[in-house]
Amino acid sequence: MKKILIIISLLLLSATNVSAESIVKRIYEGNKDSKITILAYESLTCSHCADFHKDIYPKLKKNFIDKGLVKLEYRNFPLDLAAFNAAKVAQCSTDKGKEILHFLYNNQSEWVKGNTIEELNINLENILVSQNFGVDYNKCINNKIIEDFVLEDRIEGVKKYNVSATPTIIINGEKFEKPLTYKNLQKTLEKLL
Repeated sequence: MKKILIIISLLLLSATNVSAESIVKRIYEGNKDSKITILAYESLTCSHCADFHKDIYPKLKKNFIDKGLVKLEYRNFPLDLAAFNAAKVAQCSTDKGKEILHFLYNNQSEWVKGNTIEELNINLENILVSQNFGVDYNKCINNKIIEDFVLEDRIEGVKKYNVSATPTIIINGEKFEKPLTYKNLQKTLEKLL
């Protein structure tokens, strides 16, 4: 009987050692086989990240992503607990993750307000429910696998790319060091095509 319990315990342990990335789907846009891959390390409560989504992303999407020239991959780099919870919700929805990300950035001022994390969480939940994204908010923010996935992104960003602020853009493995404007991004991408 002891041997059976030990075997079951080992099987359970090996099952829990499966990486979060093999279970949670990465949110990306564009042709997965593009010559250029952009990793965007972002925090959903970061105003500069919201500006990126409002000012730069539409042109990037029209001129590069939609044409199959660039794959834009979102990486989680939450700067606070509200951003952490929002990232978990976006990652929780396999088919609406992109929509949720863009919606939260475009409506950041509506939910990133309050004096406590409880107020921010209520605002986040309410705005998501109002849009009927079909996600179970509490299930998403309490999902340990998704939590690990989000935290692994942040750890990788620090260790591999020395990310210390958001947004940080990585193009084909190299940190984009110029001021983040569409013009600067466009010039860099055109050189790589």
